[in-house]
Amino acid sequence: MHNHPVQARITTGVVEGFLRDGVRRWRSIPYARPPVGALRFRAPQPAEPWSGVRHCHGFTNCAPQDRFYTMLKPGRYQPTSEDCLTLNVVAPEDPDAGPLPVMVFIHGGGYIMGSSATSIYDGAALARRGCVYVSVNYRLGALGCLDLSSLSTAEVPVDSNLFLRDLVLALRWVRDNVATFGGDPDNVTIFGESAGAHAVAMLLAVPEAHGLFTRAIAESPAAGLVRGTDVAAEFAVRFAALLGVRPSDAAQALLRVSTAELLAAQNRLIAEGTRDMLGAFPIGPVCGDDVLPVDPIEAMRKGTAHRVPLIVGSNADEGRLFTRILKMLPVDEPMVESVLAGVDPQVRDRIIAAYPDYPDRAACIRLGGDFAFNAAVWEIAEAHGTHVPTYVYRYDYAPRMLRWSGMGATHATELFAVFDIYRSAGFGRLLTAGADRRTALQVTSKVQRRWGAFSRTGDPGEGWPAYTRDERAVLVFDRKTRLEFDPAPERRKAWQGFSLAH
Repeated sequence: MHNHPVQARITTGVVEGFLRDGVRRWRSIPYARPPVGALRFRAPQPAEPWSGVRHCHGFTNCAPQDRFYTMLKPGRYQPTSEDCLTLNVVAPEDPDAGPLPVMVFIHGGGYIMGSSATSIYDGAALARRGCVYVSVNYRLGALGCLDLSSLSTAEVPVDSNLFLRDLVLALRWVRDNVATFGGDPDNVTIFGESAGAHAVAMLLAVPEAHGLFTRAIAESPAAGLVRGTDVAAEFAVRFAALLGVRPSDAAQALLRVSTAELLAAQNRLIAEGTRDMLGAFPIGPVCGDDVLPVDPIEAMRKGTAHRVPLIVGSNADEGRLFTRILKMLPVDEPMVESVLAGVDPQVRDRIIAAYPDYPDRAACIRLGGDFAFNAAVWEIAEAHGTHVPTYVYRYDYAPRMLRWSGMGATHATELFAVFDIYRSAGFGRLLTAGADRRTALQVTSKVQRRWGAFSRTGDPGEGWPAYTRDERAVLVFDRKTRLEFDPAPERRKAWQGFSLAH
């Protein structure tokens, strides 16, 4: 397989990538200065120019995280480093075919793991369908998604919402450079999955992101990950204690301690936070600063969020993934009861009543999926859809292999369709043995056609009306794609206004 070198001149210098299989690729282009040394815990600075040609043929580092999560293939792990603020570009072979719509992907992983180098996020299939595809790394966990700004001092300032600042800077890079790759800087769709979809929803309410994207897609956005400054400050004090320092000495210590120590303290903080349920999960954005002044749902409700068309949705069996791995969701009776223990008894009863078979295992799994993902979908659709065209989907398709394994259309499985994984020789064929292959490819082409149309025009095509409070239309992707109207009203109403934060 021959790789032909291809070069592009961007604002910081010349980058060399390669042409293969009908697409041009550049990997690990820096969009920011490495956030190391005095820049650790600070807002990102634009990348510095270089002389000569920068080789962008391979992936460099992903953000620091537990090694287990960095596996690219069996036995091969991506190196981690705080010097991780890079992005990748995949563009069609002919650079003169543009200007093409741009699709910028934000990976998920609970704000503690993930990488744009993960093979499923390759993006070549989307680029071949006529877009310039960009995937972004951002700072994770304690180094990017834990608000420690309350520990700031005059000598050592600590900034808030670092990962959102990273993403805004990456979108500025796209605005300034994507035309070089054949992309249209005035037609940018941001899309993400899970925590990445949550970040997409956050960016709708980040004032500095205004004008940097024209549409948004949120696939299974996570719920309950925003905290106010008071809860964030409490977590920051706990984090300092886990590092073994007083809050007044913490800012200096944050610059001094190793990445490994920060990760260890972060993991202990998550374990404690899960136990104490202090506003649920400690990692994620904080609202009430200059980056995210207002809770995004509130901004959407009031119509002050960016008025860009939105696709938002979830999968039929969200919770099932978390029965096997990442056991972080309430998917059995003891976990459900511990999550609901602190809420108003009337709210608890209302939620439980929406799952008639509770505490049956399947009902618990459904409740856990709604708690973590569907509650956010319903809330976002109701709020944003009042002011701007908002399209809601549910992804029900699962090949027999996934159904037999007990996973079904679980969390993240829509990515197989979005990124054309079913067409791939190895994993895709393994998932779709026998008769499933044809239906898997049909569902893939339906999803990709809708995402593609939306990225070009802001409208996902006929037969998918915008969500309104009168009809609540939901497009269901399955062997036979269909429209449903307000498919689960009792469950939707049960979670209205629900919050763990106190």
